[in-house]
Amino acid sequence: MKGSFNLSDWALKHQSFVWYLMFVALLMGVFSYMNLGREEDPSFTIKTMVIQTRWPGATQEETLKQVTDRIEKKLEELDSLDYVKSYTRPGESTVFVFLRDTTSAKDIPEIWYQVRKKIDDIRGSFPQGLQGPAFNDEFGDVFGSVYAFTADGLSMRQLRDYVEQVRAEIRSVPGLGKVEMIGQQDEVIYLNFSTRKLAALGIDQRQVVQSLQSQNAVTPAGVIEAGPERISVRTSGQFASEKDLANVNLRLNDRFYRLADVAEITRGYVDPSTPMFRFNGKPAIGLAIAMQKGGNIQDFGKALHQRMDDLTADLPVGVGVHKVSDQAEVVEEAVGGFTSALFEAVIIVLVVSFISLGVRAGLVVACSIPLVLALVFVFMEYSGITMQRVSLGALIIALGLLVDDAMITVEMMITRLEKGETKEQAATFAYTSTAFPMLTGTLVTVAGFVPIGLNASSAGEYTFTLFAVIAVAMLVSWVVAVLFAPVLGVHILSSKVKPHNAEPGRVGRAFNGGMLWAMRNRWWAIGITVLLFVASVFSMQFVQNQFFPSSDRPEILVDLNLPQNASINETRKAVDRLEAIIKDDPDIARWSTYIGQGAIRFYLPLDQQLENPYYAQLVIVSKGLEERGALIARLQKRLREDFVGVGSFVQPLEMGPPVGRPIQYRVSGKDIDQVRKHAIELATMLDKNTHMGEIIYDWNEPGKVLRVDIAQDKARQLGLSSEDVAQLMNSVVSGASVTQVHDDIYLINVVGRAEDAERGTPETLQNLQIVTPNGTSIPLLAFATVRYELEQPLVWRRDRKPTITIKAAVRDDMQPTDLVKQLKPEIDTFSAALPVGYKVATGGTVEESGKAQGPIAKVVPLMLFLMATFLMIQLHSVQKMFLVASVAPLGLIGVVLALIPTGTPMGFVAILGILALIGIIIRNSVILVTQIDAYERDGYTPWDAVVEATEHRRRPILLTAAAASLGMIPIAREVFWGPMAYAMIGGIIIATLLTLLFLPALYVAWYKIREPKKEQA
Repeated sequence: MKGSFNLSDWALKHQSFVWYLMFVALLMGVFSYMNLGREEDPSFTIKTMVIQTRWPGATQEETLKQVTDRIEKKLEELDSLDYVKSYTRPGESTVFVFLRDTTSAKDIPEIWYQVRKKIDDIRGSFPQGLQGPAFNDEFGDVFGSVYAFTADGLSMRQLRDYVEQVRAEIRSVPGLGKVEMIGQQDEVIYLNFSTRKLAALGIDQRQVVQSLQSQNAVTPAGVIEAGPERISVRTSGQFASEKDLANVNLRLNDRFYRLADVAEITRGYVDPSTPMFRFNGKPAIGLAIAMQKGGNIQDFGKALHQRMDDLTADLPVGVGVHKVSDQAEVVEEAVGGFTSALFEAVIIVLVVSFISLGVRAGLVVACSIPLVLALVFVFMEYSGITMQRVSLGALIIALGLLVDDAMITVEMMITRLEKGETKEQAATFAYTSTAFPMLTGTLVTVAGFVPIGLNASSAGEYTFTLFAVIAVAMLVSWVVAVLFAPVLGVHILSSKVKPHNAEPGRVGRAFNGGMLWAMRNRWWAIGITVLLFVASVFSMQFVQNQFFPSSDRPEILVDLNLPQNASINETRKAVDRLEAIIKDDPDIARWSTYIGQGAIRFYLPLDQQLENPYYAQLVIVSKGLEERGALIARLQKRLREDFVGVGSFVQPLEMGPPVGRPIQYRVSGKDIDQVRKHAIELATMLDKNTHMGEIIYDWNEPGKVLRVDIAQDKARQLGLSSEDVAQLMNSVVSGASVTQVHDDIYLINVVGRAEDAERGTPETLQNLQIVTPNGTSIPLLAFATVRYELEQPLVWRRDRKPTITIKAAVRDDMQPTDLVKQLKPEIDTFSAALPVGYKVATGGTVEESGKAQGPIAKVVPLMLFLMATFLMIQLHSVQKMFLVASVAPLGLIGVVLALIPTGTPMGFVAILGILALIGIIIRNSVILVTQIDAYERDGYTPWDAVVEATEHRRRPILLTAAAASLGMIPIAREVFWGPMAYAMIGGIIIATLLTLLFLPALYVAWYKIREPKKEQA
């Protein structure tokens, strides 16, 4: 290396500048740490758009063929499309656009623009009377702060006024994004007519509507140009309240009628209700608040809390304001926990360093850690990485690895000091002998995390900061080890170090004995290792599998699914029963209820549900994690026993991309009836499995409809059209908007409908009297017949095929992935027996896990290529490259030994840890092989070079293993990191044994090295 640039030597010659760099790095690190954004979890993009269209009066079949199918067909032209999913109700179409999981987040805004353009291209082909389509590409917006407003002694209208006031006032909070109201019920003024009375008076309801609309119209009355002035002319007559309506005189059939004399006028709320919101069982209005993208949630939370406290103090007695969800509070607690774990890990690593290296050498390593962390914090701030579960976990994982470089530098300096060299010479030699092997090892370790960094799926987006933080931490640790550690060592280490000739201790003697036995009995050592590896591969089938674990937050989600033709009032009654059960439960802190819709997205990985009258969701906050588990078990039992006929699902919040019910099978085909038949057969088969929880369908049951068959010839003779009859029936049964009343900031619809007695039963239509254009009244049955039919109230499709999804949870502690694996033979047999054109596909956890792991598998060849390239650059030998690489898979032995006894499942994050282990094992191996080469160049025999190099590297390898494995203890208790921590701890321990015992045996076997005869003697 003579003549080549020596960075450590340069640092020693420019110590003042290096000290300055260290000071600046620490200072910038402190400021960056203070400025870093805080989050509970890393963000990822929900790659879904919702397109909603309404066609009032159309049947489900008409809406499907004329609206949904046209939209789906056009969307098939989208390049990034994964699949299209839709549900169609009578007069309502909802289409979900799902992009491929590998679609880049930065491309999504442009793709949504293309979706809008494509649908605009076919607007001319839609039927008349269509409303929309409306596009929602903000499906993934998170409303982290949700407040519930309740009222004692006030009407819902009065409460809404106060909520609107608060909504306007909080606009001044810095960083405020979207604000939405939840559960507000729109006011309506009802004109309840008696159809019999109108018929007896010869009054056509349409005449009443036209008269009211003409009086209430807002029409310009002109502008007078009076010299220098422009004077607008205004007319009165617009309705301001229901009293104005009551006093209206109508001229009908040459007679005058007061509106109050021909209709009962009442003011109330929309009936049937729109989606409702409750807090602790009380009717409430929710205010959901989102922060602007890129904001600091803790700063925003403090400002919002202060503003809400000020506004709440001004509200009248009787108005209660309650926190439903507070992301700032959750993030503060979560980041606090993660930060504590980080500092625990730092302390553990420091203790290991001081105990193993001594005070002075340990102090050099201890000083290196804050320098590395400071520079990583600077990188995180400038790259937009926040402090959250994944990035802080990455720092903890990196801690045990990053001290290795500093330890190697210090160890080498001490070795040279023992030989009598000066501290400057020792530091310079440390760079010459170890810098590039360390760099190669570092790059190989970083390459082990490449599949995480280049995973283009949503799960990869979620875990990307794991790669970014560890990669930067490892590279920075190398820079610190060769630039800063030599300067620190020169000032901290003693210049006089006694030669270390003492006999090794018990641990050292044990390792030396084991190493020599393995080298002398190389084929036994290799055979035992291979046997253990084969056993570990076989034992992998006994390791449980999962995608992501459940969240460690206290919330519980309770879903209620009634039959699909159930009204929202029937859903409310089911909720009433459940709330009566939980209201006095001692394990519940609070709960909120969403009736007719799912909870607003207060948590990014929420599997959000749209409006459905037969659906309700409760978000129950338990008092702690222990209470959460007991509460889930109690709720599941009560729901099974007391809510027969109601599909229920109780689960904690998810982590990672949302899945919903973990067990899902999709049955699809051409004919709806056949799809229903096969779905029921499959569900019956699944229900026989004792591990299977309650099974529900996303749609299945047909509902009753009343079909009115109009004799067209008779109707035309009477001067009536089908449109006239349909409009009249709609106004009688459901009510039709007549006009609007302007009340402050609200527009209140005036709805005409039949009185309660006449619209309460299906028999209403049979007795309906129709007023013809000439004023005569005839019964509907004079020119029409009324009969019952069965019709699908809802049809789900996937890629334009009717698809029923069978959903279930697991009844016991079995992992969903393992249950699906157990069911696979039966599912395959069932699917093979289906007619051509019908199929069963597996969804849920297994499908999402496959989407996440597929991109990883594609990147693994690149990871192996990078590792091989780095090894070749360092070793310059294909044989040595394969020798080092052959050790890497053997870390699986430790993974299995760690996971099976602890019952820890193999999840997505654990798989990432196993991939990272490959780099860690190769790192130690390449440094050991490089050390062997160095001893051979110094004149050692091949056998002695292997022995001396292994003994020389033993302490740094053991220290790194201790630091890395013990440093992960703080995150081993975390739900998210536990599986990865256990896998890596087990793998690192075994990797240490492999490097110190198996690799020497493999090396001497590979190169056919024999022990010298003099040593045998």
